[in-house]
Amino acid sequence: MVAAIASVPTTSASRYLQQLCKHWAHNLAVSFDAQHGSVVFPRDARGADWPGDGRATFDVEPDALRVRIDASSAEQLEGLQGAVARHLDRFAFREAPLSFDWQPA
Repeated sequence: MVAAIASVPTTSASRYLQQLCKHWAHNLAVSFDAQHGSVVFPRDARGADWPGDGRATFDVEPDALRVRIDASSAEQLEGLQGAVARHLDRFAFREAPLSFDWQPA
């Protein structure tokens, strides 16, 4: 397993967390409240060559949204980082592009 964490500066962390989770709840296993969310990206959602389950977790901080991604491989980690960043920027269009400083977890 590989993982990365980013603290994304925003004053709308709770709103973006809830929008992301509601968006992905249509096809993925999601749990969330106003302060924490979790999304599982299963292997079969991406096809046979997707290496396994990945997970994104979101936590509200005072002036940021903390994002953690756990993945089966570096390739999957990179793909999920891109997907999360694109979706967050779409919901945060007034603030986009948001700053993601990914660090190994």
